Amino acid sequence: MIPEERAVAFTYDGGSYAVMMATPQDFDDFAVGFSLTEQIIGSPDDIESLEVITEELESGEHGIELRMRLEAPRSAIFRDRRRRLAGPTGCGLCGIETLSDALRPVPFVAGGRRIAAEEILHALEAIGPAQSLFQDTRAVHAAAFWQHHRGLVAIREDVGRHNALDKLAGALARGRMPATDGIIILTSRVSVEMVQKAAVIGAPIIVAISAPTGLALRSADACGITLIAVARRDGFEVFTHPHRIAIETEAHVA
Repeated sequence: MIPEERAVAFTYDGGSYAVMMATPQDFDDFAVGFSLTEQIIGSPDDIESLEVITEELESGEHGIELRMRLEAPRSAIFRDRRRRLAGPTGCGLCGIETLSDALRPVPFVAGGRRIAAEEILHALEAIGPAQSLFQDTRAVHAAAFWQHHRGLVAIREDVGRHNALDKLAGALARGRMPATDGIIILTSRVSVEMVQKAAVIGAPIIVAISAPTGLALRSADACGITLIAVARRDGFEVFTHPHRIAIETEAHVA
C-alpha cells in the first residue's frame, strides 16, 4: 500500500489562508489544530462553523476545503492578519511575510509533571503498534500524546510531520485534553516550527525518535520545553530543561 495525499485548503470567513498537501483523514482535527497552532483561534469555541467540502480539480484529482466561520471577536482579529500561503508536503514556514514571522514569539511553557525515564521508554514502545497507516505504507509520520495514568491517549498520522502534529493538537483540543499533563511523541526530526506548535498548545515535553536542529534546541530552551530526541528503546538524549525527567541509573539514558 502507498499513502495518499490531497490538496487541503483552509478558508476562514470566505477568505483563503493556506493550502497544504496532506493525508486525507482526520479533517476536523486538522482544521482545529492548524487554526490553534497558527494562533488564528484560542480554542475550538472560536470556530462558529466548520464544513469539509470535496472539490473536483481540473487535473481530475480531488481537493478538500476546510471552510470555517469564526466567532465575531476572532473574525475581526483574523481580518487584520489574513495572508495567503502555499505549502508542499511537510512545509511549515512557506509564505510568511517577514523574517520576524519565522521566529514569532510563542508562549513560555511552565509546569508539567516530572516523568521517570522508564515511562518515556514505555511510551516509545506504545507508539509503534498504534501507527496503523505507517504499518501499511512505511511512509508517513506520526504525532502522539501519552499520559502517565492513561498511557497512549491519541495518535495522528500524515505524510507531513507538521500536519500530524496539527491533527494531534486538534484531537486534544476537541477532546478537552490539555497538553500540559503528558508527553508529545514525534516520529520525525524536530525543527523549530514543531517546537513552536508544541509551545502554542502548552506541551511541556517533546520526545522525538529523530534528531533536533540547533534552532529547535534554542527555541525549546527559550520557551521552557523539555526536548528529548534520538529516542530509542534502549535510551534517549535530554537536550533542554532536564528537571522534568527523573533518570534512574539502570535506564541507560545519555
